[in-house]
Order: sequence, then structure tokens, then C-alpha cells
Amino acid sequence: MLSRLFAPKVKVSAHCDLPCGVYDPAQARIEAESVKAVQEKYQANEDADFRTRAVLIKEQRAELAKHHVSVLWSDYFKPPHFEKYPALHQLINDTLKALSAAKGSNDPKTGQKALDLIAEVDRIFWETKKA
Repeated sequence: MLSRLFAPKVKVSAHCDLPCGVYDPAQARIEAESVKAVQEKYQANEDADFRTRAVLIKEQRAELAKHHVSVLWSDYFKPPHFEKYPALHQLINDTLKALSAAKGSNDPKTGQKALDLIAEVDRIFWETKKA
């Protein structure tokens, strides 16, 4: 009797950890924009202390961007997305590798490459949100 009283009345499901609205590639893009901006500032400044701090900040931001992309891959994108976008796994891998390269480089071109790949992840993400 009590089990029926407290049994759920409505069954709900979501394709992600929480009802959607909590995932957004913008978080990764913002961090990657910071990476590129720091790389540009690094190139424009010869002060050793400034450069040391710039490298530390760049590496932290790149790691945060990698985290946000990884969360999209593991928590948001599901089998139907990978079926519709068969190159999505490779795109995510390439994006993570590009962010790693930007983390280890002071060349703004590496930051831009990561941003370009995040833009493609973003495009696919929003297409899936429309579906």
C-alpha cells in the first residue's frame, strides 16, 4: 500500500544528466578565446615575469576549455548525435588535441585552430538542440 502511495506518478527521461539548458559550447569558446588572447599578449611582451604568468594562465584556460569540450562529449552528445554526425567523435578528439597543442604553445595560430574546431562543435551542438 505504501509503495503505491509513494510510487512515481510520472516517468521522465532526459538525454543528459539534467534537463537541457546546462550545456553550451560557449564555455569552451570563452576559455579558448582567453588562450589565444594570452598567446598574443605573450608575443607582444618581453618581460620574463609577465611571460611566466601568461604561460600559467594560458595553460589553466586551455585545461578548462578541454574540460568543457569533454563534458559535451561525455554528457551531452548521445548515440543518435553520433549516428547523425559520424565525424563527431573525430571532431571532439581533434578539438581536444588542438587545445592541448595551444596549451603547450605560445603561438596564437594554435589558439585559433582550437577556436575554429570549437566553432564546428558549436554548430553541431546547436543543430542537435533544434532537433
